[in-house]
Amino acid sequence: MPTISKKISDSPGAVTLIDAHHHLWDLALRRHPWLGDHPEPNFFMGDYSGLKRNYLPADYLRDAAGLNVLATVHCEAEWDRNDQVGETRWISAISAAHGFPNAIVAHAWFHTPEAAGVLAQQAAFPLVRGIRSKPVTTASPLDKPIGGPGTMRDEAWLTGLSRLAQYNLSYDLRVPWWHLDEAAGVARQFPHIPMVLNHTGFPWDRSEDGLAAWRKAMETLAREPNVHVKISEFGLKDQPWDYDSNRRIVREALSIFGPARAIFATNFPVAGLRIGYGELIRAVARMVEDLPVTDQEAVFWRNAARFYRLGP
Repeated sequence: MPTISKKISDSPGAVTLIDAHHHLWDLALRRHPWLGDHPEPNFFMGDYSGLKRNYLPADYLRDAAGLNVLATVHCEAEWDRNDQVGETRWISAISAAHGFPNAIVAHAWFHTPEAAGVLAQQAAFPLVRGIRSKPVTTASPLDKPIGGPGTMRDEAWLTGLSRLAQYNLSYDLRVPWWHLDEAAGVARQFPHIPMVLNHTGFPWDRSEDGLAAWRKAMETLAREPNVHVKISEFGLKDQPWDYDSNRRIVREALSIFGPARAIFATNFPVAGLRIGYGELIRAVARMVEDLPVTDQEAVFWRNAARFYRLGP
């Protein structure tokens, strides 16, 4: 298993992990509109001005110091959609120069006229293991999902998703929990495409009713054996990071999917709006410290190595 840099320490007691979901960006490239001239008004954590700075390999290494990071997976970061392959080309060059990221989850629209061609280009990069293509979703669980271009009910979108199989690519699913019933139907339709739910299904409503609805939706999705879950991103809008509340999310997600289908990831630097890198990893390690060591290793690195094909 590769290490991303000799600068990352393997000190006694350091948590060993594969970071299965992080981002890098260079604002000088002007390729991330949401970090520049086109702010995202509905960002799920509210004010994200703290992200409007470069986040490059040196920044990641500084954050990860003192931990044993075996490998990392770069997930697409809303690079200019008029140049979808550009981010993959840039990250591949960074990997060649720095030894990480070790895998890429690239972007390709599923429902647009050029979708097949873009996907073929992305799949040609050796580091590309999967695709994240965010479907159109509703703003609230009170809004009934409807069909339309780019939704999970769009035949063109479903056709685009189906093409992942021919390239042996996985699918990173990023939707709020109230779309997980739909997502389960999609996973059932394509059982041979490995899928992973990003960010623990976004349990944003931490009331008892909200958590009950999230749990039911997660249980529905977990019935599909080709779906994993990323134990990641517990940040809430305009609220501090809370250990006890987030521990409940982690333990319930593990109970629903099981340690064999759970993959830890940091979502840095986004998660850094609420918590430090080392603090995050040590907190999650504490949350699962009572589990068998084999289960802890599965969650922190073995499952990611298998899912993203990060073999030695």
